[in-house]
Amino acid sequence: MTLTILGAGFSGKAIGRICAPGFSRIAGTTRSQAKFPTLAAAGLEPFEFDGLVITPELKAVLGETTHLVQSIAPREDGDPFLRLISDLRSVMPKLKWVGYLSTIGVYGNRDGAWTDETSEPTPLSRRSRERVDAEQDWLARGAAAGIPVAVLRLSGIYGPGRNPLLNLEKGTARRIVKKDQVFNRIRCEDIGRATSFLIERNMGGIYNVTDSHPSPSQDVVEFAARLMGVPVPPDIAFETADLSPMARSFYGENKRVSNRKLRDLGFEFDYPDYEKSIRQMWEEKAWRGVDGDKGE
Repeated sequence: MTLTILGAGFSGKAIGRICAPGFSRIAGTTRSQAKFPTLAAAGLEPFEFDGLVITPELKAVLGETTHLVQSIAPREDGDPFLRLISDLRSVMPKLKWVGYLSTIGVYGNRDGAWTDETSEPTPLSRRSRERVDAEQDWLARGAAAGIPVAVLRLSGIYGPGRNPLLNLEKGTARRIVKKDQVFNRIRCEDIGRATSFLIERNMGGIYNVTDSHPSPSQDVVEFAARLMGVPVPPDIAFETADLSPMARSFYGENKRVSNRKLRDLGFEFDYPDYEKSIRQMWEEKAWRGVDGDKGE
């Protein structure tokens, strides 16, 4: 079997590592051949995909693909892969399953309330509205081809190579404080494990892939600092913080996202909360990155 990961970045490489035992071949795409060594170091066969054209080399591996993961963000004109094909079977005749990596941003703002997969998406930002459209496009294409499509709605992604321990070491960690604001997070390995879980069961549908303990971001930084034995960065009021427009927009969405649907199916998160996860990275010295993956 062949697993192809479109957009094998931070999450995609983790998926490739976790799913490797179940596949004879794992391919991953990147926009630049300069990143081929990074993908190869993570165990992925690298291919170029710029979102504009499907190269002959990529077309060949798609022809052998049995399982596909799409991790590339949509654009104003739609999903960068679907816009290039007429239907899934036309380029992937052996395809059995699709995973589409989306975001909990599709839920918009819930003023701190809990939300789950039964909630109607109310996206606030343009990028989240584009995600909703892409989700629907993938689900419709899958239904038309008789292929299960699993939409994985991810929360804030972190893990080895991308985490507050590394930010503290670099001196870039900040404790932005906004009253009653909470965020969900997800360790990249749990994204890979959830993907493998759904592949093994050939399951489609929508799933929140997120931790069980939404928490204020400043608490996470403080926990990491105390674990490292370094000074806790000072509070910075959200209202006066120097943030990019995208970073500021994240603070406009305040919600607690439930992962009960996946857990009720029998999936167990290895890292259900940030304390267990950060402590593991620190104690096992795994926080700087592994297998050529430095958080790109």
